[in-house]
Amino acid sequence: MNQTISLLVVDDEESVRTSLHNWFREDGYEVGTAKDAYEALQLIERAHWDILLLDIKMPGMDGLELQRRVRQVNKDVIIIIMTAYASVDTAVQSLKEGSYDYVVKPFNPDELSHLIRNAAEHIVLKNENVQLRQDVSQISGMEEIVGDSPQMRRVMELVQTVAASDSTVVIRGESGTGKELIARAIHCHSPRRYFPIVPVNCGALAETLLESELFGHEKGAFTGAQSRRKGKFEMADRGTLFLDEIGNISQKMQMELLRVLESKQFTRVGGNQTIHVDIRLICATNKNLEKAVEEGSFREDLYYRINVFTIILPPLRERKSDIPLLAQHFVSKYAKIMNKEIKEISSEAMDILIRHNWPGNIRELENAVERAMVVGKPPYLKPQDLPFQLAKEALEEAPDQDSLAEVEKRHIRNVLNRNHWNISRSAMKLGIDRVTLYNKIKKYQLRK
Repeated sequence: MNQTISLLVVDDEESVRTSLHNWFREDGYEVGTAKDAYEALQLIERAHWDILLLDIKMPGMDGLELQRRVRQVNKDVIIIIMTAYASVDTAVQSLKEGSYDYVVKPFNPDELSHLIRNAAEHIVLKNENVQLRQDVSQISGMEEIVGDSPQMRRVMELVQTVAASDSTVVIRGESGTGKELIARAIHCHSPRRYFPIVPVNCGALAETLLESELFGHEKGAFTGAQSRRKGKFEMADRGTLFLDEIGNISQKMQMELLRVLESKQFTRVGGNQTIHVDIRLICATNKNLEKAVEEGSFREDLYYRINVFTIILPPLRERKSDIPLLAQHFVSKYAKIMNKEIKEISSEAMDILIRHNWPGNIRELENAVERAMVVGKPPYLKPQDLPFQLAKEALEEAPDQDSLAEVEKRHIRNVLNRNHWNISRSAMKLGIDRVTLYNKIKKYQLRK
């Protein structure tokens, strides 16, 4: 541990500097010395130091002023003040201003070593905690949300806005638009991100199974319940519960859910012990909940309880500028999974993807790219690699696409989309200058 910790000794007495330097070098620390505050500031500017040992009384700038200056540029460094008995009051003042501790001259070697060792352990634990939080964020965090259209930029703004609160969110959109991905994005940007997000597909479970899935059950609660089982509410405690297809749950389950949301407590199926939970609820649906309330199939009180903040995901056909980004993302994803040297999609194949209506949204697009990656060969995907129906549609919809102007227009649009409409990069890929590209964009009335 000590080999990773750097320590700077600042004292105007050479004997003190030398003895502490040799002392801590033997303990395995990286040690530097400075004879005054000005030399110390130069060393601090040139290198990173974990621990500073500062003498209070030095000619020119004293240790207390040096501490203040260091704190302005590095709030994390551990500062230990060295003082004589007569300056203890000043050392106490340094504690109020953020020093870790102080030692009184003459030093007790064992006590000073113990203090430095504690400070080093504090640094290591802090660094490990930071790394752990980063690892947790990566494990639970989110897959990349791909899209640069105005609609998706607005969605991500809403995600950032609502993530900091604990409000219930309803995510609406057609099947395959990525509602669970948005739920995970909200969770991973929220203060609850170090606890689990637990998804439940309400539409895939019958009422009795859903009740046991959400609330758990006791041993013997029903046939086949051979042991106690925790429900999703317990698993999501202090984290987020994501209920997908909430519009499909029965009236009885709606009432049970409302009761838990209002009381924050429940009992397992077949049990009588009250269990308290602290969860954030995110729901998703492709149904019109307002219409369901009018028809009486969805409780009005539950609707108002969950519909605090709404995010609407646009279907893929309404944000076609994101198709090249998504398609390229899936190519990269499956190239790694399948260990294939396919890096891109040809402009002809991309044009077919852009023109398709995608009733299955992003899920359908991913399936199409995965299928193409299975049959495709390097260096890029071709129209014949795409699912038959897509290629057939392209032929039926484009009988007059053989003119040179149409081919050029389609190619320029694909290059612009692949390069996120970066004009300089697109012009370089096309082998033309920026002015020519601007003229082509204007001529063909291309828009992002």
